[in-house]
Amino acid sequence: MKPFYIILLGSFLVLSCGPTEEQELKPFELFFAQMSEQCGNAYPGRLTLAPEGDDMLTGTEMLIVHFRECDDDQLKLPFHIELEEEGDWDRSRTWIYTKHEDGLELRHDHRKPDGSDDDVTMYGGYSVGEGTAVRQEFQSVPRTEETGIFRGWRIEIVPGERYTYGTIRGEEWSWSVEFDLSEPLDELPPAPWGHE
Repeated sequence: MKPFYIILLGSFLVLSCGPTEEQELKPFELFFAQMSEQCGNAYPGRLTLAPEGDDMLTGTEMLIVHFRECDDDQLKLPFHIELEEEGDWDRSRTWIYTKHEDGLELRHDHRKPDGSDDDVTMYGGYSVGEGTAVRQEFQSVPRTEETGIFRGWRIEIVPGERYTYGTIRGEEWSWSVEFDLSEPLDELPPAPWGHE
């Protein structure tokens, strides 16, 4: 009987010393998991980079990202923009991250105030390269083919510190916004346009 117990004990030790679940996850899966940890929270943000002549944001308005809808394979993050002059908010944009077996997909859901699709919506791309648990990049194939230079989006997340969303041209940021993850907002924003 002793050999049986020795084999059993040996099997237990091999299993207990094997790779942990975290070690088995790929970088994009770790990235997605860190994004998922923010679910249910909203955070304040600001414009950090814009090219000369870009007037989408002034740099003084309040920005909010809300990690609003989350499941095992998809995250929906509404991006709310304060309209300072009107005293209202632009709630037209939602970032959608979908996890696939071989990487991530980023889509931009843009809506009109009545909830209908904007003229330009659901554009985006797939993650490229291995990336890291902190940074993933997504390629816009049409924009890259048009210019011959890599065009797309770079997303970074450092839990407890920051979430950064931006566009890239080549290896450089071309536009970016950053959200402070150190403390979630007490009051959550309402649903984005077209969502319940």
